[in-house]
Amino acid sequence: MSTNNNDISTDGLTFLDDGEVLYNDLYLLSETDEKGIISYTSDSFLKVANMKESEMIGQPHNIVRHQDMPRAAFKSLWDDVQSKGFWTGYVKNQRKGGGYYWVYATVLRSIDKSGNTKYVSIRVKPSREDIQKAQELYATLD
Repeated sequence: MSTNNNDISTDGLTFLDDGEVLYNDLYLLSETDEKGIISYTSDSFLKVANMKESEMIGQPHNIVRHQDMPRAAFKSLWDDVQSKGFWTGYVKNQRKGGGYYWVYATVLRSIDKSGNTKYVSIRVKPSREDIQKAQELYATLD
């Protein structure tokens, strides 16, 4: 098993020269409260983000937001998840310590028996073609 300086396994990850990290056959899962504070992360999400659970739990989900992502993309996410109960789209995230990774994300709104809202996000690796299309679109947004 290979690890980095945080003792987080890098098995199954491919590191490209430009800093992008590829991950095959992994589902990146997380759950947040209604304010976007992380309450659960899957081991695969921690691995790809290069973070420990203690660094993510209790933090805002935007802890992994990459500076290249336009604000309009996240406005669309929140508008859709509020009005429709879900959102799907492409997101570029940053890794702790440098580098980045792309995800195709599905965010679902859920309300428990007590009326508390939470959000579940399921992310997979998008195709190179879909990443290229997302980059072209995001270059036109603020």
